[in-house]
Amino acid sequence: MTMRTTARLFAAAALSLGLLAGCATTGDEGISAAEQAIADAKAANAEVAALGYEWRDTAAIIKDAEKALADGDEDKALALANKALAQANDAKAQAAAESQKFLDQTSGDLDDSMAAGAGAGSDSYTVVRGDNLWDISGKSSIYGDSYQWPLIYKANRGQIKDPDLIFPGQNFDIDRNASSSEIDAAINHARTRGAWSVGDVEQSDLDFLAR
Repeated sequence: MTMRTTARLFAAAALSLGLLAGCATTGDEGISAAEQAIADAKAANAEVAALGYEWRDTAAIIKDAEKALADGDEDKALALANKALAQANDAKAQAAAESQKFLDQTSGDLDDSMAAGAGAGSDSYTVVRGDNLWDISGKSSIYGDSYQWPLIYKANRGQIKDPDLIFPGQNFDIDRNASSSEIDAAINHARTRGAWSVGDVEQSDLDFLAR
């Protein structure tokens, strides 16, 4: 299972929680559909930014939408605003999923840590079918925080070409000595990484390794 599968799980969680809003196609009286969509996107993005889950390029897309509207291209402005709104709602889904995961962990749900791979506090982890770095990092026996997956990627750069593609049987070192600044950098990269695709090495990942 790749990180793309995890993204689908986020979307499913969001639907069940009623977090995903529909794309704006009509505006309030006296406001065009594009203007309403931009306002909705701004509000949603401000909400996720306050939670610390804002995606890297959402604000830039909103600015592009505003520019298109100022240039008189309402169709382009509407499309861009709806794209930004969808990103903000996906970020809401991530926040909700992380919150639920934390509640599950603190209530004593340790099933994932009992799965094959690593013992509590182990300095290594053996990949099993269905694993991805996001899920591995989130295990209570690893970091207990999925957003720290870049630490695993960095510690095993020699055998991980694409962090979205790992293989059963790989044995990863788990860095137990990361400084607070390294952990913060890893979490920031995970949250602001941007678009990715399986099989391709994203420039943002290379930039993270170079730090």
